[in-house]
Amino acid sequence: MNIRDYKRVLTGISGVHVTAYDNQGTIDPHLTGKIIRRIADAGIHNIVCGGNTGEFYSLQHEEVLRLQAICVAAVEGKAVVTAAAGRSVGEAIATAKSAKHEGAQGVMVHHPLDPFAAPRSQADYFIAIAEASELPLVAYVRSNAMAVDDLARIATHPNIAGVKFASTDMMLFSECVRATEGTDAVWICGLAEGWAAPFYALGAKGFTSGLVNIDPTRSLAIWNALEAGDYARTRALVAKIAGFEMLRTKFNNGANVTVVKEALALRGENLGPVRLPGLPALDAADRDRLEQILKGWEPVAA
Repeated sequence: MNIRDYKRVLTGISGVHVTAYDNQGTIDPHLTGKIIRRIADAGIHNIVCGGNTGEFYSLQHEEVLRLQAICVAAVEGKAVVTAAAGRSVGEAIATAKSAKHEGAQGVMVHHPLDPFAAPRSQADYFIAIAEASELPLVAYVRSNAMAVDDLARIATHPNIAGVKFASTDMMLFSECVRATEGTDAVWICGLAEGWAAPFYALGAKGFTSGLVNIDPTRSLAIWNALEAGDYARTRALVAKIAGFEMLRTKFNNGANVTVVKEALALRGENLGPVRLPGLPALDAADRDRLEQILKGWEPVAA
């Protein structure tokens, strides 16, 4: 897939799958593959393997590479696969190389978490990996520390297909869009369905989603409403998932993946506890609250 076609895919939904573990705490390829296949069959445009919803930072490097193979096999060509990479530059480049070998179409590089990272050097980090990767890259930006010119430098790099912008600093985001006007830069809402409407209004296209693990059709309905410019329907659809998304933000987002896994468990799929330092499991009160939220979701048409 050439970068122009990949950019178009990024304007859809980038669904980040969860990682299932067996009783020994190792990756369960069957259940993980089943969830990925369900997301692909629903028509989600891009499946992100090894993202934060997949517990990237608790996975060992060889586990990240194993997920690539599981994901590509499960998708069976029904969706684009973007493999996540990160940590050191060398490790990210090696992960991108493996993703190319496995058959992924792109690589998403996580924001560097080094406490001593310099803002301009964070931009250089993404660019260094992009220049060494045979696959087009998505830069996952989670900080508002970088200057607009550095963010624009990332977004317009010839091998960077899109920027997954995951900061709530909407003024910074709007400045980035203005700074890259007239280019083919793709800015993606990196904060899922709940933030997609304001991002779209300011120039984003597409959004990321963990909801796709539970209800991909609901996520597609939101995307279709946004693409049609129907903000009233978008608000109504987002209102139904607001409780679910708010529950995920508990404990400074420590329950983010936990809520997704527990929702699947309530539907009969036990994926194993979230690895530390994420919240391993919900308490009884939050689990009951989650169950009531899910019961309130009537079927929607995409």
